[in-house]
Amino acid sequence: MSATPSTEATRPLSQKATENSEGASPRELIIEACRRDNVPLLHELFASHASAAQTAELINSARDGVGNYCLHIAASYGSSHARADDVLEDLLDQEDVEVDPLDRLEGDSPLHKAVRYVNGLEKEDWAGAAPLVELLVEAGADVRLRNKAKLRPIELVDPRNAELRAVLQRAEYAAMAGNDVVDEEEEGEEGPTGSASDSE
Repeated sequence: MSATPSTEATRPLSQKATENSEGASPRELIIEACRRDNVPLLHELFASHASAAQTAELINSARDGVGNYCLHIAASYGSSHARADDVLEDLLDQEDVEVDPLDRLEGDSPLHKAVRYVNGLEKEDWAGAAPLVELLVEAGADVRLRNKAKLRPIELVDPRNAELRAVLQRAEYAAMAGNDVVDEEEEGEEGPTGSASDSE
């Protein structure tokens, strides 16, 4: 007897998720897409919004029952870990998405959550999960933000994880150096300012 796949098994995951959540609001659906790293469902939600501004509003305002925003949830569940096409990357690709919302319980940013996720993995999996943190840093996450415990993301890194610590140290240095960049045009044609006695 040949086995044929059931209709249930062959339907797209996004269709099953939508049907199983009859009456679910867009907020509930986007939270579910983030929790399960469900890219097709996320794309359906994006397509159902008339403008980029509406999409950004949904991403920036949707929270779960304990106050985690979409980016917190995607980072907490390891979206982007070992896949190129994932929910976290798609969220960050949307215009006007706030990359540093703080959760209600701990005051964590999504970057804090990503570091906590990596810490929870086995040591041999750390290197594979580092892109999760790098993705948030590249999207402009502020590595200097402190949570309610006054800890920056780098202070949460497992001390044995030198690679992740190095990623965050480089990002902190770049953030600090970014404020010290001197525009050569501002120096004028006369060169750097200073007294003539300084050069003698």
